[in-house]
Amino acid sequence: MTTVLPPALLTARETVDPVLRTAVDRLDPDTRRVCEYHFGWSNADGSPDGGGGKALRPAMVLLSARSVEPVAMGDAVVAAAAVELVHNFSLLHDDVMDGDTSRRHRPTAWTVFGRPAALLAGDALLTLSTDVLLESTSSHSAQAARSLSTATRTLIAGQAADLDFERRSTVGLDECLRMAHDKTAALLACASSIGALYVGAQQETVIRLHAFGTEVGMAFQLVDDLLGLWGDPGITGKPVLSDLRARKKSVPVVHALSSGTAAGDRLHQLYAQAEPLSEDQLHEAAEMVQRAGSADWTRQECERRLAAAHEYLPGGPHGASESLTELAEFIVRRKL
Repeated sequence: MTTVLPPALLTARETVDPVLRTAVDRLDPDTRRVCEYHFGWSNADGSPDGGGGKALRPAMVLLSARSVEPVAMGDAVVAAAAVELVHNFSLLHDDVMDGDTSRRHRPTAWTVFGRPAALLAGDALLTLSTDVLLESTSSHSAQAARSLSTATRTLIAGQAADLDFERRSTVGLDECLRMAHDKTAALLACASSIGALYVGAQQETVIRLHAFGTEVGMAFQLVDDLLGLWGDPGITGKPVLSDLRARKKSVPVVHALSSGTAAGDRLHQLYAQAEPLSEDQLHEAAEMVQRAGSADWTRQECERRLAAAHEYLPGGPHGASESLTELAEFIVRRKL
């Protein structure tokens, strides 16, 4: 079944892609080739391709600007591109660190061009994100750059915690939720507020949009955690049970491990064994997460976060709140 995308996503992709391409064109030929492949603009041999991401974060940036005034949406394209550059920096690095071999239904960049080239491409995108912001004519570009820089540092801390969890036998649920916030929600919070900041919104509006993005980001990560266990490879682009295969300590897994149930104890035994989990053991581990009540808890927490997000949306006459609500619902409903 074909997924119908919210109009805000289609608009964002059409609007922001030219800015992204112009920025990437500045790079040296070798690095540019890796980036163009990663974005889905070209194939491994350099021939054109029509792929690309969903432009979720750029859409949030543009809508947050529209919450200030309708004409502001176009002014915030630079900020939307900057956020998308940071997001893709993180994807390139995450794929290397996690050893993921597939993204957007294609081989990941590091499997095609090698780990060093993929890491350098990610570094290049991060530097471009600052360039495009500081070169803009907005009087608020420096504030926007600081906001994005803060979110990026938080994102890196979250990824570091995620890697650390893989080496630890015990992880608490609270620290796992903090990791989810840092790794995912921080950048979505920035995306949902930086557009308004960039066009000069009042501080209260920026704060409310940031809180909205935080809650949506948490819901987004919780859904991703469920997909990492039971997601359809046709949707996720990753093998089923991929997080269990890598023994990731995602939120539903940590909830089960700390549940004090027999199912949680059995999951702990499976995670603690030295040899790789067999296919039967992978399915048993997934069943233990279900039996511990952790899948249901994660879904309920996702719904709670989504409801909380709606409470933060500022009112306005420009339809931005309705579009942000539609986007938030799409993030969750398309995956659960």
